[in-house]
Amino acid sequence: MRYWGAYFSKIKGMKKLFLPFILLVSAALPGGAAQIIRGPYLEDPTQTTLILHWQTSDSTPAWLEYGPAPRCNQLMTITPAGTRHKAVLYGLVPNQEYCYRLYVENSAQDGVQNPVEGSFKTLFSPERKEVQFLAIGNTGAAEPAAGPDGLPVPDPAEQARMQLAARMKARTADFLIHTGNLTHSGLDSDADREFFTPFKDVLARNPLLVALGPNEYGPNRAEKSSKPFLRANYSQFHNMSWGTGTPKYYSFDTANARFIFLDANTTYGAVWAPSLEENSAQIKWLKTSLTTNVDGKWKIVVINAPLYSTGATPANNEAFAKLSKLFEDYKVNLVLQGNAADYERTFPMWRGEPNQRGVVYMTLGGGGAQPQKRASSDASTARYVAAYHYAQGKIVDRKMTVKVYDQGDKLLDTVELYL
Repeated sequence: MRYWGAYFSKIKGMKKLFLPFILLVSAALPGGAAQIIRGPYLEDPTQTTLILHWQTSDSTPAWLEYGPAPRCNQLMTITPAGTRHKAVLYGLVPNQEYCYRLYVENSAQDGVQNPVEGSFKTLFSPERKEVQFLAIGNTGAAEPAAGPDGLPVPDPAEQARMQLAARMKARTADFLIHTGNLTHSGLDSDADREFFTPFKDVLARNPLLVALGPNEYGPNRAEKSSKPFLRANYSQFHNMSWGTGTPKYYSFDTANARFIFLDANTTYGAVWAPSLEENSAQIKWLKTSLTTNVDGKWKIVVINAPLYSTGATPANNEAFAKLSKLFEDYKVNLVLQGNAADYERTFPMWRGEPNQRGVVYMTLGGGGAQPQKRASSDASTARYVAAYHYAQGKIVDRKMTVKVYDQGDKLLDTVELYL
């Protein structure tokens, strides 16, 4: 650990503070170099804080330096020896891009490996009136069984994820929205293959915000014994924006937009999901979120259950009955939905019919699951494509543009909305 001590000594006033801690946490570590095997990935952005997660192959302390770009070494934090690491980044300011460098020990335990680098933006204050985001969903898909000779067979979902991730990495965004079903099983043991590894570079730069899907509650979600599943496979690895219903439902404001994430998984039989009944805590919270301090703000809802769908996965009629009129009455501008493995956009919908005063619904479910062909027709559908895809949204004051691309970056659709 001589190198770490020397390095810290170069930073004014910091050696006395950090060096004893570094020596303490590393003294009990076994030999060998730990590798970062998951992440780093960013979550729970605010105007002044952000959370960084990562996992390592072996127990190790880690050191993180960060600051306003390009000065990445203005602030520092250390995580003690372990394999699962979480750092809360304090001292941030709104409307600012930051960069960071993450270090772990080398094999000789006398220095550090080359850093993993990333960047992020804090949430914007209301006067900013400009924000960009990426969106994807249904990244989960089971690994194909081996062929008759026992050898692996091509995995189209794996190829699609890698292609989508490469395209998304090249896009400018402030955060990443996921419409749910991170993995096909809901198990954390599948999360690296189906999500964290292929989208690693995107997650290192864009804070992740997830609308829970039924897969997150597990295959036995209809049974009371399933209660520990969400905690064991999702909640302990993620930090969504804080709220009374976190991580199941929550919201955040950035620039002149409010993003509201709902949990409709009772409609898929998840007994431990929050209720959607009229007087339930989630619906009361939703009505408050749609009416409190919303003047001049975009209202964007993210939900896994598709209220409109003409694909092989049908519309969720229960969610439609409980939410569509509420979205219309409270003037929601856009609903991003998932679960169906296709891209579909509706016309503005009001009371089940196309009407310019209504709400636009976009299904973003082509992040890994096999795309599904259209199964029925409906007057609600403005655009339908069976393809792997992702979306990029941009709000500039009173105009929002959302563009949808396939894994080859072919433009599939463009929608423009006005506040």
